[in-house]
Amino acid sequence: MITVYGEGRGFRVVWLLEEMGLAYRLRGVDLLAGVENDPEFLAINPAGYIPALVDGEVSLVESIAIMEYLTARYGPTPLAPAPTAANFATYLQFLHLGEAGLMMPMYMARLSRVLAPEPERNDWTAREAVEIFRSRLKLVSRQLARTPYIAGDAFTAADISIAYALVWVQRCKLFDFAESELAYIRRTTARDGYKRTMAACHATRGWAEQVEAADGSA
Repeated sequence: MITVYGEGRGFRVVWLLEEMGLAYRLRGVDLLAGVENDPEFLAINPAGYIPALVDGEVSLVESIAIMEYLTARYGPTPLAPAPTAANFATYLQFLHLGEAGLMMPMYMARLSRVLAPEPERNDWTAREAVEIFRSRLKLVSRQLARTPYIAGDAFTAADISIAYALVWVQRCKLFDFAESELAYIRRTTARDGYKRTMAACHATRGWAEQVEAADGSA
């Protein structure tokens, strides 16, 4: 049985598992309680961050690496174009851009705005992180002007990578997206696989419901 440890970016992994129809177990990791109190998880990832995946004798961290492992180990799958496919390079670029180019800078901006001392919450680093995101988002916007999904006409694992980052940024209210990006968010999150993932990921669903309730009362 595949076990996914932690939500957060682990949402990507669960979404991919749902789309591929693979059986899995989601095991929560309470970062707020402190991973030092979770020896089972630390035995898998002593660095103490999520997500992690255990599949038999295999253990992995890093959401994009886990996604590549799953599509290779349990493929072939239309969610991951073959290296000989015309859209493989585009797929690979955006699979990694979702984390390295989009998620990571905004994650740091979010940490700064929430956890930093008050005078430092909108410092140069936090502002620059948003500008890095803005520049990388131009690649997404250009591609969405060409095709409905990020690697072409069909939904792939690269869409899971990109859409997760955009939805997270949207929920954190870190950036105002254009209509093309908003339509893409609606298109990807309307999938049954996404809905099943939201049903499985209780912490993520609870956060989303809080955000929606706050928006409704604003």
